Amino acid sequence: MVSKEMYELGAKSSVIREIFEFGKKRAAEIGKENVYDFSLGNPSVPAPEKVNETIRKLTLEMEPCALHGYTSAVGDNETRQAIADDLNRRFGTSFSMNNFYMTAGAAASLCITFRALAEKDDEIIIFAPYFPEYQVFISASGAKPVEVKCKEDDLQIDLEAFKNAINEHTKAVVLNSPNNPSGVVTSEETVKAMTDILREKQKEYGKSIFLVSDEPYRELVYGDIKVPFLTKYYDNTIVCYSYSKSLSLPGDRIGYILVPNEVESFELIFKSVCGAGRSLGYVCAPSLMQFVIKECTGMTSDISVYKKNRDILVNAFTEYGFTLAKPDGAFYLFMKSPEESATAFCEKAKKYDLLLVPSDSFGFPGYVRLSYCVSTEMIERSLPSFKKLAEEYNLI
Repeated sequence: MVSKEMYELGAKSSVIREIFEFGKKRAAEIGKENVYDFSLGNPSVPAPEKVNETIRKLTLEMEPCALHGYTSAVGDNETRQAIADDLNRRFGTSFSMNNFYMTAGAAASLCITFRALAEKDDEIIIFAPYFPEYQVFISASGAKPVEVKCKEDDLQIDLEAFKNAINEHTKAVVLNSPNNPSGVVTSEETVKAMTDILREKQKEYGKSIFLVSDEPYRELVYGDIKVPFLTKYYDNTIVCYSYSKSLSLPGDRIGYILVPNEVESFELIFKSVCGAGRSLGYVCAPSLMQFVIKECTGMTSDISVYKKNRDILVNAFTEYGFTLAKPDGAFYLFMKSPEESATAFCEKAKKYDLLLVPSDSFGFPGYVRLSYCVSTEMIERSLPSFKKLAEEYNLI
């Protein structure tokens, strides 16, 4: 009657969403202020005021049919050129509007890209810990996801394991930096070594291997940390971007796919992206948001709040005896479970109304993810509960 595979996907909600729903139920029982929900990566910092000003201006000044009508399937030309100009200014590149395909966020960008690239028996490498939906998106494209676990000491890529995972079936590699769920930024040294391996393997197998850069957190970095812009390091790079995090617009679903001219067989790849968008029904991204992005590209929400939240948690957890990877970007913290089962640890945390996400679905068991894009006041109120949890494990 229906697709068994699709039914199973629909019937089984994500662990993150289950915890989020539990938090809402618990809040109704004991009060929202008594529940410390670190489950969902939903930006708590508002969009820059320029975004709201632009929306108001567009609705007042643009002719309604033009404002709400279709753009070209690939996106509005002026918007795509504005994005190209911004990236060229920041990264010394030479993109034009013809390198961009506008999408309804990073999920659409990834699904389109995987569908555009995947052929029978292809494999796509993902680095654990990873965003769980990679498994779904890649499998839906017809390719096989292949996991390579990062080094546990610093969560950088295990280069030897990566090299060994590449074979004649490898079509692409996905890199997410800053990373969800860890907040770790892949170092320039690692990027250079990784791309050297890719060039070596391309030559060995006589085929293109693409690097898909998943970048929704590119601007969310702290201090003097720099995120390597991957098109500068490897020609066969395709960028999937979303403004959900940088401009705090997760519900407005706007992003893009960038296919640089340097990509081998550029015309073929870009037209395949267009075809994949067509086959999936991902044409003409939301027009209002495209016009907003044209005026606001290159801007970032006030991430100083996230940095403050991060510093409070890192300092407190270090004092309490927890082990964690230092997050230099995004708004996630990846903490080692004091017991073998991260799920069991999360259940104990619930006794103190601390809602954490076990790491099994991220392909890296034994850790928990905390999303700290919440109010600073909630974080401060949660610290006594975290201290009690640490004391239960005799960490202090």
